[in-house]
Amino acid sequence: MEAVGGVASGGPRLRVAAAGSGASSGCQALLPDGCDWCRARQAAPNLSPRVPARRAPGPCRGMDEEKMDENEWKYHGEGNKSLVVAHAQRCVVLRFLKFPPNRKKTSEEIFRHLQNIVDFGKNVMKEFLGENYVHCGEVVQLPLEFVKQLCVRIQSERPESRCDKDLDTLSGYAMCLPNLTRLQTYHFAELRPILCVEIKPKCGFIPFSSDVTHEMKHKVCRYCMHQHLKVATGKWKQISKYCPLDLYSGNKQRMHFALKSLLQETQNNLKIFKNGELIYGCSDARSPVADWSELAHHLKPFFFPSNGLAAGPHCTRAVIRELVHVITRVLLSSTDKGRAGALRPGPQGPRVCEASPFGRSLRHQGKNTPERSGLPKGCLLYKTLQVQMLDLLDIEGLYPLYKRVERYLEEFPEERKTLQIDGPYDEAFYQKLFDLSTEDDGTVAFALTKVQQYRVAMTAKDCSIMIALSPCLQDASSDQRLVVPSSRSQLAFSVSVLDLDLKPYESIPHQYKLDGKIVSFYSKTVHAKDDTVMSTRFKESEDCTLVLHKV
Repeated sequence: MEAVGGVASGGPRLRVAAAGSGASSGCQALLPDGCDWCRARQAAPNLSPRVPARRAPGPCRGMDEEKMDENEWKYHGEGNKSLVVAHAQRCVVLRFLKFPPNRKKTSEEIFRHLQNIVDFGKNVMKEFLGENYVHCGEVVQLPLEFVKQLCVRIQSERPESRCDKDLDTLSGYAMCLPNLTRLQTYHFAELRPILCVEIKPKCGFIPFSSDVTHEMKHKVCRYCMHQHLKVATGKWKQISKYCPLDLYSGNKQRMHFALKSLLQETQNNLKIFKNGELIYGCSDARSPVADWSELAHHLKPFFFPSNGLAAGPHCTRAVIRELVHVITRVLLSSTDKGRAGALRPGPQGPRVCEASPFGRSLRHQGKNTPERSGLPKGCLLYKTLQVQMLDLLDIEGLYPLYKRVERYLEEFPEERKTLQIDGPYDEAFYQKLFDLSTEDDGTVAFALTKVQQYRVAMTAKDCSIMIALSPCLQDASSDQRLVVPSSRSQLAFSVSVLDLDLKPYESIPHQYKLDGKIVSFYSKTVHAKDDTVMSTRFKESEDCTLVLHKV
């Protein structure tokens, strides 16, 4: 999870990157009336305002060399490439890059990397998904001593499986973002309990490209196939019943099934936070599955009055059911405008994945497809799916084009910057993504466009959706914010997207190899299982015949 850092009362003066993208005004874009951090500065005169800063290396302006208190920050979470700490009082987090111990980058390279993330979010993903969903943050520079002490302080809280990479303690650069586990729509959110559900929905369609050579990929989605390989390699203990196509279907019955499946086997696709603290979901691959009754205990204040249902299985089921219904309503709501609806990537593949338990139940009932519902065009899931479908050729069709670009760069390495492979991610980069042609004219330009579209699509396939919920007061009907009904009350909500870093150009060969490995393993596993089932049925038939013959 990614988020931002804040300044406590009497803290150091924050200096913000003043790069050409206008980062210094970034926090004003976080909320209609500014972020909690900005409001806190305006309301509390003892908070240090921004001041003209000395120049740090590169175009970034950093922080004063005042002491920051690492004890005011706590470990929040981390992924493969970054680590996030949250401020104890303010609704902000700091996101640091991580690197293997033997890999060092210059401060300028790290600043440019972070600024590219900000620019890509602002100029591309915010345009596609909508400004209320995407929070770009800004690059800040921190005192090195603070970063080093913070690194020592949080080390014991990091999952062992993530400690193969170290927090960047040499550059002092980090990203400052809003804490998306908090409600983003009104400034008094911290006065009320906040529930936040983080969902990583993954890819919501089956490849429709004619470049696909494995017939299995036209029937079973990538997520369901990958589950078998992950369980076989020990990543997870058992296969999840969740299928992304069920969540993206727009059919409430299928969406409810998908969300309940995520709650049963969260893996790293679902987490639940209460007042910013993780209360449900795996913090590590080896974490045990959480208890539904414990989750229901946390959820009751949000969905029932304080003297609500008694404890027990009935209460647990009722509360979980209510949570699923509320999340579904929020996911189907249209709360912002984006330009992803302008994308028309062509026909989709099957609407049901053959590996989905929901899909199998339909076939048992003699139904090939479920009742057609579809997603409302204004909702976040619809827009996310549209961006995912920029993967027009599948990795099988894309990889030869990647190789074409590689050959060109080997001959003309100085052209890498002109091709915008490493940025800048500006309006020109964004406009090229709308070229949805699939007729290969043999040029490097065509190949590059498909490569960039694939990178953006992969970003949308791996993003996370944050749904923050908070009980409404009885006299809150006049407040300007989004509200979703529950069985006993109303909940104010906000929806945000994170993990929107553009996928690396260099990762394409890895994705190509992984795709082949996933499909090959799944095909062998499923076929072997089918052969075993058929063999068992044949033997049972033989045994039955023998018994009847004897009688």
